[in-house]
Amino acid sequence: MSRRDDILAGLEAKRADGRAIIGAGAGTGISAKFLHQGGADLIFIYNSGRFRMQGLSSWVGHLPFGDANAIVMEMGEREVMPVVPDANVIAGVCGFDPTRRMSHFLPNVVEAGFAGVINYPTVAVIDGRMRADLEAGGLGFDKEVGMIRIASGLGLVTTAYVATPDEAVAMIGAGVDMIVAHMGLTVGGAIGAQHAIAMDEAVKGVAAIAEASRKARSDVFVVAHGGPIAGPADAEKLFKLVEVDGFVGASSMERLPIEEPLRANTFAFTQLRTR
Repeated sequence: MSRRDDILAGLEAKRADGRAIIGAGAGTGISAKFLHQGGADLIFIYNSGRFRMQGLSSWVGHLPFGDANAIVMEMGEREVMPVVPDANVIAGVCGFDPTRRMSHFLPNVVEAGFAGVINYPTVAVIDGRMRADLEAGGLGFDKEVGMIRIASGLGLVTTAYVATPDEAVAMIGAGVDMIVAHMGLTVGGAIGAQHAIAMDEAVKGVAAIAEASRKARSDVFVVAHGGPIAGPADAEKLFKLVEVDGFVGASSMERLPIEEPLRANTFAFTQLRTR
């Protein structure tokens, strides 16, 4: 059995048992270590994770403040995988990167030891005029679909962020293993989304993507991410309303859980007196 087959078999066993599949984004080695110890099935590395753990918005990962693919390779090889060698680490690959040929770049992802890929940064979260201009300029979602198709052929576990049912169907056509229904930047904390959709809208959005995905291929994994789904209670509420297989979090896994404890712990120290 290949590594990919082994991972997918483990995920299928959880699904069959009614247990949530959990993916967690790590921006540092220490985050990855304890996310893995906490039981995350997949550890995702995005360029935005590095920026997020610098105290910056995850949106920075979509802007020209570094080479997204180079950052992820460095994070994986030098910061994360040496700390969690037994984890299933997924590389956030910018599939519409015009400076790289994915057919040449993705074998490097395999050689580095990543278990799989996800399309990140992704134009799926961009809309309006900018999205139209990206698509017209050859920097569109089809490039991400092509990346997933190549990655699937290389034996990598393939996961894909999508924002619409049509995007989900396109990724399934490329052979993706897991659809991640992206509901936008995660709310909460110091740098979370200020204009996220409401939970009822997220429920409808995830449900529409899940339905289209399963019509396209019944065995595809479908999980949710982002927007108002910011904590375990939010995910539990979603699971009661929509048939999905789990949740992938980033800010909800490593930023929100530490913001207040860090502040409170430091404040407690500052209240001490030496005499």
